[in-house]
Amino acid sequence: MSLADPHDSPAPGLRERKRQQTLDHLAQTAYRLFETLGYEVVTMEQIAAQADVSKGTLYNHFPVKEALLAHRFHAELAASMVDLLPRLRAVPGFAARLRRVLHASAHWSEANRAYLGPYLRYRLSTLRPDAQGDGRSPRSGLQTLFHSLITQGQQAGQLRADLPADLLTHQLQFLHLGALLRWLDLPGASLRREFDALLSLFLQGAAPSGSAA
Repeated sequence: MSLADPHDSPAPGLRERKRQQTLDHLAQTAYRLFETLGYEVVTMEQIAAQADVSKGTLYNHFPVKEALLAHRFHAELAASMVDLLPRLRAVPGFAARLRRVLHASAHWSEANRAYLGPYLRYRLSTLRPDAQGDGRSPRSGLQTLFHSLITQGQQAGQLRADLPADLLTHQLQFLHLGALLRWLDLPGASLRREFDALLSLFLQGAAPSGSAA
């Protein structure tokens, strides 16, 4: 499994492009209101009015305002992946690649800290093991990237192969989430340091260095 270029995916049809344009318009309108008025006070009714659509149209696409935030964030992350992947291919080894991804995640998270609480609560509320890829459970794309890195690490003999890549990806995702939540709860903490600790824990476990636990 390779670090695939998103541009290699088939182009969407006209109907899907129009749907995406509508989703983008609604999410961008909502974000402008969040930035101007404050996230907590903005209502779905205000978003619909500002976007010049009916409330029914808005709710049909986004049941809650957190979903609008998630759509914008996932679009930003997808764009970041396009920029990151070519540089990532030039980085040797699983640990160095994952560190590069985590530091990029830290940079993005620090820039969006004010919205991460509502976003993460929404993401946790929509986690569905049976909904992967069916559109009902929005995903950021980070899971796919983690899985690709882990699969390549296993194939290169840099990660243990007796555990499936799906399981390791799942565990890495929750370490990533835990580091984010801890950082949000600790004003002044360094997210890069939290992620560096995550990387060490994922690669070496919690046993003391040199231990044969």
